[in-house]
Amino acid sequence: MKVVILCGGKGTRIRELSEDVPKPLINIDGRPIIWHIMRIYYHYGFDDFILPIGYKGQKIKEYFMDSPWKNNDMVIDNREGDFKITFLRGTDKWRITFIDTGEETMTGSRIKRIEPYIEENEFMLTYGDGVADINIKKLLEFHLEKGKIATMTGIKAKSQYGILKVSNGIAQRFVEKPTTDQIINGGFFVLRKEIFKYIDDSKGKCIFEQEPLKKIVDDKQLAVYLHQGYWMAIDTYKDYLELKKNWDSIKIKLYAKKD
Repeated sequence: MKVVILCGGKGTRIRELSEDVPKPLINIDGRPIIWHIMRIYYHYGFDDFILPIGYKGQKIKEYFMDSPWKNNDMVIDNREGDFKITFLRGTDKWRITFIDTGEETMTGSRIKRIEPYIEENEFMLTYGDGVADINIKKLLEFHLEKGKIATMTGIKAKSQYGILKVSNGIAQRFVEKPTTDQIINGGFFVLRKEIFKYIDDSKGKCIFEQEPLKKIVDDKQLAVYLHQGYWMAIDTYKDYLELKKNWDSIKIKLYAKKD
């Protein structure tokens, strides 16, 4: 099954890091965040990726082209006249299809433009800036059980403010950024090919999270898989600093298979 990772946007809300590299190449613990996202899927047996690229897309290609020798111990041997390279550790065993979907293209149009590369009835989709300790196997099982065109991972939103519980003018309890009952888009999708009928490329201006998703909801074709574990999207520089600060404890959760 194909895994599509949207990674063509400019990351305008995190210009501190995305001026020189595209957002998916933001470094976390020596690797770009897109690599960590791919490893989440890889741990569940998914190794066939499609990357709709755009802004500084050549840098994403260069990373994966250079990754085998940059991230490996190796031996170069030309004593016999043949230039031989031997990697001393294993390399990432996955297939990546890079599709240039345009620098200014919106999310819906990027998805529409990779339609010719989706052969199976179902495929997975996520964004190139978010990680979660999500059970991909259970997400897929939930999608197949519900039988809808689209399954979105739902995350219970956190308030951006701390909440005070007050009684008779006296603070009784303070909760820092509590979880609310509102559910937001967590970005890990399973989709059927029928999704493409809901997307009009619109010269690159179609935003997946607007008209296409609204139509799917109106048609009662959107299932929501509630993920209650760890989730973080790098939307701002503050998000990046938080993820980087807590990475040692987070990475243990991300790649562990769960029954």
